Amino acid sequence: MWPQQTSDFEAHLAAFACRTAHSLGRQIAEPSSHARTEFQRDRDRIIHSTAFRRLEYKTQVFVNHEGDLFRTRLTHSLEVAQIARAIARNLRINEDLVEAISLAHDLGHTPFGHAGQDALNACMQEFGGFEHNLQSLRVVDGLEQHYAQFDGLNLMYETREGILKHCSNANAAELGALGQRFLQHKQPSLEAQVTNIADEIAYNNHDVDDGLRSGLLNERQLTQVELYARFQKEVAATWPGLGGRQAIYETLRRIINALIVDLIQASQEAIQEAQPKSVEDVRNCPPLIRFSEPVRAQARELKQFLHANLYRHFQVNRMTSKARRVVNELFAAFLAEPGLLPPNYQAARGAPAALQARQIADYIAGMTDRYAMREHRRLFSIDEI
Repeated sequence: MWPQQTSDFEAHLAAFACRTAHSLGRQIAEPSSHARTEFQRDRDRIIHSTAFRRLEYKTQVFVNHEGDLFRTRLTHSLEVAQIARAIARNLRINEDLVEAISLAHDLGHTPFGHAGQDALNACMQEFGGFEHNLQSLRVVDGLEQHYAQFDGLNLMYETREGILKHCSNANAAELGALGQRFLQHKQPSLEAQVTNIADEIAYNNHDVDDGLRSGLLNERQLTQVELYARFQKEVAATWPGLGGRQAIYETLRRIINALIVDLIQASQEAIQEAQPKSVEDVRNCPPLIRFSEPVRAQARELKQFLHANLYRHFQVNRMTSKARRVVNELFAAFLAEPGLLPPNYQAARGAPAALQARQIADYIAGMTDRYAMREHRRLFSIDEI
């Protein structure tokens, strides 16, 4: 006898939350589980995927070999999941779904962070471009090869919807029902909206931590940012004489907590005003997961500070310049000589050039930072094999 029926797991959810019973389902029908909801199964499939394991060696801001203590895409995804679950529980929406979306949202990211993504997009302009959210969907819809019955992970519609945070109209038009919300200007589920903002909370605050740890940022600079300055003063008043990493951690955890609390309160007010009775109502409302206006302005100020002082720091620029060169040269070499690719990434002889280019993009996007650097040496260094 199974310990619990899956319907019990979702009995506490609000009317506007996503439920297994009301889901649009999987692309390929499968027998349901007596021990897990379908969104729990999605989460488990994502965790056991090859692409998820690779996130351990994909960069967030700092390239993997620059230090063992900086965030990777894997640690970032775990932090997003923790923040998103805390918000979801307070709003009585589906925690298992937000966790699945959180853990999958970066599966399609290239090596070398945004520099790698921008470089691969430039390489792919003639062939439809490259969008990392769409690539994450490609990973879970087909590139993962774990099951005999289907390619990909065969995830639930709502999980796939949450993964696809952004999408161009051209690509949306080719995605059927999944792309319609972009064309019709509708919203995704509240679970997807929560994960989107949890992503921002996580990377803004943890990039501050990594920036300070690296020495590319200092606390004197950060006192220019209202959100940081307020909680730094609070820590100093509560713990006189506290310094170093402890003071930074105390400041950052207070910022994260304040952002989460404000988001929950402002979102509850927006939901109360809109009175959605179903997920479909949510899709037809304006975004309901939001900060209050003052906190939104403070979060935006922090984000702008990071762009000006960390992401465009000359040392970061030097590494991103190298990263772009690696991606550009790998793509050009494989496009000129497809025989250099592993056999499973070579298009059939006579296939359209766009198909070969897309398979090259799949190969490069799946690389970790260190694998991309090693592959580059293999192709361009006479001493490497």
